[in-house]
Amino acid sequence: MCGFAGALASDGQDLRDAVRRMNDRLRLRGPDAEGLWHEPESGACLANRRLAIIDLDPRANQPFHSADGRHVIAYNGEIYNYRDIREELIAAGVVLRTTSDTEAILELVRLRGADALRSLRGMFAFAIWDRVERRMLLARDPYGIKPLYLAHTAKGLLFSSQVKSIVASGLVRAEVDPAGLVGLHLWGSVPEPFTIYRGIRPVPAGCYVMADARGVSAPQRFANIANSFVSGASDGDIVDVVRAALTDSVRAHIVSDVPVAVLLSGGMDSSTIAGLMVEQGQKTESVTVAFREFAGSAQDETVRSGLTAKAFGIENTVRNVTLAEFEGDLPAILDAMDQPSIDGINTWFASKAVAERGYKVVLSGIGGDELFGGYSSFQTVPQAYRVGRMLNASGAVRRVTQPAFDLGARWLNQPKLAHLPRLAGTFSGAYLLRRGLMMPDELEHVLPRSIVREGLAALAGAEDEATAAEPLLSGDPVACVAAYESTHYLRNQLLRDSDWASMAHSLELRTPIVDWTLLQTLGPRIAESARIGRSSLFYRALKVPLPKTVTSAPKTGFGIPMRQWLDALKLKGDVAPGDHAVPWARRWLGVVGHGFNLEPETAAA
Repeated sequence: MCGFAGALASDGQDLRDAVRRMNDRLRLRGPDAEGLWHEPESGACLANRRLAIIDLDPRANQPFHSADGRHVIAYNGEIYNYRDIREELIAAGVVLRTTSDTEAILELVRLRGADALRSLRGMFAFAIWDRVERRMLLARDPYGIKPLYLAHTAKGLLFSSQVKSIVASGLVRAEVDPAGLVGLHLWGSVPEPFTIYRGIRPVPAGCYVMADARGVSAPQRFANIANSFVSGASDGDIVDVVRAALTDSVRAHIVSDVPVAVLLSGGMDSSTIAGLMVEQGQKTESVTVAFREFAGSAQDETVRSGLTAKAFGIENTVRNVTLAEFEGDLPAILDAMDQPSIDGINTWFASKAVAERGYKVVLSGIGGDELFGGYSSFQTVPQAYRVGRMLNASGAVRRVTQPAFDLGARWLNQPKLAHLPRLAGTFSGAYLLRRGLMMPDELEHVLPRSIVREGLAALAGAEDEATAAEPLLSGDPVACVAAYESTHYLRNQLLRDSDWASMAHSLELRTPIVDWTLLQTLGPRIAESARIGRSSLFYRALKVPLPKTVTSAPKTGFGIPMRQWLDALKLKGDVAPGDHAVPWARRWLGVVGHGFNLEPETAAA
């Protein structure tokens, strides 16, 4: 696990200083080693910050060169099947000089080219320079767990593991992108394919691009998350299939040359992962985050996590987080936050707690709701879509019913209800209605009209992996919701925030339920698994069952007392006029906006 940065200069430019500045911004991602490589004749430059997890020897430091010196790689992530790849390479006559996954990637790509990407199981983003062909391969894993950003400048192409790293180059203006800003207010995070800044774009998840002196190719897709939910053959009992697939994924995700911990909440996902780790003979320790504000309530994770740890014989550390600590950490949180978001604070403190215990690697239960239909959206989005389609069947029907929905929204104090006729006629609109932090017609209360119009137009014109998959998923609303949740909320918020929040503490956060191989088995059967229910599936997936207190508990999510903290610190953000029940998320969005200098007048400049 690392962070990397690089450049492909144009017209004989030397961008080493800019790349050094970018790499310095990544120092917390990799405190164990750093390196920089430059090829003057081509203008190619690669830099890396290393967090040593597999093959701790300095021989595996990056940028890493192939044995013949032709290829150079800078890489961030972990390849869990690297041992299998090594055996394949050795059988093909390749002489390996390390036991690292970095060398396994490089040699496999050298052997197969971009086709090698389909054989990589893990989370990854990397750049490989071919010194003969003088071209760069830039690739990102199927889910987009690991970030990779590009920026075109007058002096050449820049790329890095973080947006703020590219800004640190000094060659890119931190100019707010209307699409990123509008998307942030709609969703609470910046939706891909945009970032908060103009001119900086992600390499799409599950894609690669080729870069050379002529420019950057269009993204080529090698994996599609949304399409993976298309119903397939139902071979085998679903309970046995889930048990085998989860066990296999946990076994893969504990591959490490350093100890591995687990984040243990009171929920089923992390509890199941902890149990499967123990079944694999993995000696581990769990960490639970607690808050005084939640003591004795359903949101208190300590009782359930304690019961789980006891059932599996795991030592569990409860780390209490206070208002004073939040206040003290706030400047560091906003500095580490790579793009503005309403989330990630929970992972910040959980990662901090794990790092305090001396760990470099931790497993997380992220992704269970998306894969097993655990969110209420799996019911509410299809319901809203059906109603929306009915209301939009005729313009006359919608005109007649809209006033009733407006009145109901005010009477029930449910502002989103008024937007149901306008939005829910499409599946994507119904999903925005469920997940949206703000609605499109509210945006002009907090942003300049010109920014809103430009941003909404850009968002509407962007390619959407889930929307494109809808024809394949027609007739299966559970699969449709899973596609949207996995490529929107999971990718743009949960995974991205987990990346910056964990790496700020030099901690590698692994996600066994967010796994391409696992998805190929369980994705086509999501409707079946959702009908049975995660509680039943997870309860039966373990040799030592989860405590019933865990499986029967109401879903609470991994929450933090943000409303109480914002009230106590009197932190206020921008709110829409007339909205008297603004959730804490909108207030926190305002705080984050100030931290990123995203005030409306700045955005309009």
